[in-house]
Amino acid sequence: MLKIGDVQIDNPVVLAPMAGVCNSAFRLTVKEFGAGLVCAEMVSDKGIVSKNGRTMDMLYIDEREYPLSLQIFGGEKETLVDAARFVDQNSNAAIIDINMGCPVPKITKCDAGAKWLLDPNKIYDMVAAVVDAVEKPVTVKMRMGWDEDHIFAIQNAQAVERAGGSAVALHGRTRVQMYEGTANWDIIREVKQNINIPLIGNGDVQTPQDAKRMLDETGVDGVMIGRAALGNPWMIYQTVKYLETGKLAGEPSVREKIDVCLLHLDRLIALKNEHIAVREMRKHAAWYLKGIRGNATVRNAVNECSTREQLATLLTDFVQEVEEKMELAESTAV
Repeated sequence: MLKIGDVQIDNPVVLAPMAGVCNSAFRLTVKEFGAGLVCAEMVSDKGIVSKNGRTMDMLYIDEREYPLSLQIFGGEKETLVDAARFVDQNSNAAIIDINMGCPVPKITKCDAGAKWLLDPNKIYDMVAAVVDAVEKPVTVKMRMGWDEDHIFAIQNAQAVERAGGSAVALHGRTRVQMYEGTANWDIIREVKQNINIPLIGNGDVQTPQDAKRMLDETGVDGVMIGRAALGNPWMIYQTVKYLETGKLAGEPSVREKIDVCLLHLDRLIALKNEHIAVREMRKHAAWYLKGIRGNATVRNAVNECSTREQLATLLTDFVQEVEEKMELAESTAV
């Protein structure tokens, strides 16, 4: 059981807030595989304040996703507070999260995301202002530092706690590392030892065993899973079950993978229009196909699909082909 502020979370497995991925269609699919908490992709504070249409669409939450953490980003106190207040009063998000880890230049050049990592005083000031303005629990997702010479993870997490933050999620990489290299779990353990609010560990959790090892080695209260869940919500289910029972759940069949992929597609179409949804679903379909023998041709063909019918036909034909080959192999073996 994980508790963030007054929000009770059934298990310590958390879906990371991945930009361009974690819309409602993906989050709901992962939630149904057992995630204790799902996090929405980051949303611009200025987009919320200006009521930008695309930004407003990103605030959509299906009630079945609850509890959900909605992440905002910004570099200026006034707009960040206004955006947080809007989310607090106009969404059914359970938690408001502040992005303090995004490494991409278009975010950091606006003094947002990972740029905060250089200034614990700014972190305190900004988080305190948001906490004072809202009723929902406020959390922060951050990296361990800007670069190897500027690792203020302990000071930054303590600043969040002093400001009234309810939890911290810590990715064990620097901004300079982006998504390369190895996540530093030692710094995650050190931060856990120096704060009293819940800490959620993030970075290099690729298997259920990794999740258990992170919990055991660092003492974190929760484990955040990001890229390992792309096209593979079974990773979430397997992790939850492994932490509960110590036993590994089986792998899905090819048909199960494609069935969930098509469910995801239909949810995305309902969320957006078919043209946009199918284009966006191409990358997800490639992730669902990953690891299936003989997928190279169909993965390339996915990128040519522009309608639901084309994509669904391609994937279902592929499943049929795989199953026929398996039946032939079994009959030959007999």
